[in-house]
Amino acid sequence: MGKDLQADCANCFGLCCAALPFARSADFAVSKPAGTPCTNLRSDFLCGIHGQLREKGFAGCTVFDCFGAGQKVSQVTFGGVDWRQDPDSASLMFAVFPVMRHVHELVWYVTEALDLAPARPIHADLRRSLDSLDALTRGSAESILELDVNALRGEVNALLLRASDLARATVPGSTRNLRGADLMGAKMPGADLRGASLRGALLIAANLRGADLRQADLIGADLRGADIRGADLTGALFLVQAQLNAAKGDSATKLPPALEQPAHW
Repeated sequence: MGKDLQADCANCFGLCCAALPFARSADFAVSKPAGTPCTNLRSDFLCGIHGQLREKGFAGCTVFDCFGAGQKVSQVTFGGVDWRQDPDSASLMFAVFPVMRHVHELVWYVTEALDLAPARPIHADLRRSLDSLDALTRGSAESILELDVNALRGEVNALLLRASDLARATVPGSTRNLRGADLMGAKMPGADLRGASLRGALLIAANLRGADLRQADLIGADLRGADIRGADLTGALFLVQAQLNAAKGDSATKLPPALEQPAHW
């Protein structure tokens, strides 16, 4: 996956720390409204407690991924002029960031779909979608705010679903359809979920220890607190780093090559 789709905090104006709200909970030690900089945000736009986020009660920050939207808004949309230099731009910049994040997430998924050999029959459509999305990310702040994110997601999702079907069709035998299933706290150690559709499934605190999740579609699956120690996620479809960061794994968990083992495992 290209660097443009990976968060580059050094070239971002701390947008996730300023633009987004969070509420005091198990994920955040304090509450903060949207548009108000976090008290841990330093003058250089980096986090003052980055290495201790979990210990300080900010686990929610460790499972957030902007997919590179932060640096795109900072350096492209607003030309490298930050909201402290130009306070009048703050509200617009903060409003653009979450929209850009949605579009960059779609870019990530389409890029991954293009890497799927079985999805070759729709590669041309995927490339057209990717070009269109990329063009949208390079528009003006005003044009980005005018985007209908839900409609855009619907259009792209149709392609991603087709790509998923083509990829999972290569898995021998029948595969399970658990799309949107409520599997919160489910006990499924060692489960055979190879090629399963787990799109949007609630897997919070589920026991998936040692499960076979090869080529399973995990787009939008909620893996918070899920036990994936020893699980095999080789070739899992549309799995993102934030999902792994929210789960409980170990050195025996097998991951797709584009993703990294979280430091807290």
